[in-house]
Amino acid sequence: MMKLLEACVNSAVSAVNAQTGGAQRVELCENMTEGGCTPSAGTIRFARQKLNIPIMVMIRPRGADFLYSDDEFEIMKLDIRMAKDLGADGVVFGILTPDGSIDVPRVRQLLELSRPMQVTCHRAFDMSADPYKALDDLISLGIDRVLTSGQSDCALTGAPLIRKLIAQAAGRIIIMPGHGIKEHNLEEAIRLTGASEFHMYLTKQVPGTMKFMREDVKMGKPDLSEYGHEAVDVKRIKQAREIMNKGMQD
Repeated sequence: MMKLLEACVNSAVSAVNAQTGGAQRVELCENMTEGGCTPSAGTIRFARQKLNIPIMVMIRPRGADFLYSDDEFEIMKLDIRMAKDLGADGVVFGILTPDGSIDVPRVRQLLELSRPMQVTCHRAFDMSADPYKALDDLISLGIDRVLTSGQSDCALTGAPLIRKLIAQAAGRIIIMPGHGIKEHNLEEAIRLTGASEFHMYLTKQVPGTMKFMREDVKMGKPDLSEYGHEAVDVKRIKQAREIMNKGMQD
């Protein structure tokens, strides 16, 4: 069975790295310390100019939960239009109701606005109260795929549920495992889940090149360095693709 590697990328530069390493699709985000939010128009445009693989744009106006105000919902609509205008191949979003169900009416509105782009429901699914009902709702809406860790902190420990979801989906929606899958455990993830698409965030720390450094001032979270950043690692993406290719030949 063909295996597909979707690289989660935190910038346009990381998107280029992912393509260089052999990723077959990217999920373009910013603000990974909050789990990923909507990237800027400039980021999407630059990535589209540089990439010839599909770009899925994260539509998430903030971190934290997936219960959005009316204003946040309108922002999501605007961001979907922006992504479409800038040439994205798809968008990634998810909305829940207060009781942990898929917000079917709102998701339907965003889905209709998104077409003909592809649509992935992100790990809001993992925060739903009933994964089987949530999956049925997404299938009835016509969502293309769902990214899930099997409602676990790692897709490998969530693999039993992922297998059940794949069986329930019966080809009507793609179940894409993600979160905690790295090159060292990818073979196990393939074996345990039986999935065909995998979502991976494979990065390295890029040291800053400032000569003058003020260590006593923080611009962001206090536990993060102001001098250096995280970027997708070409070498790790290549290793993951090699593992996938080997699995297809075995």
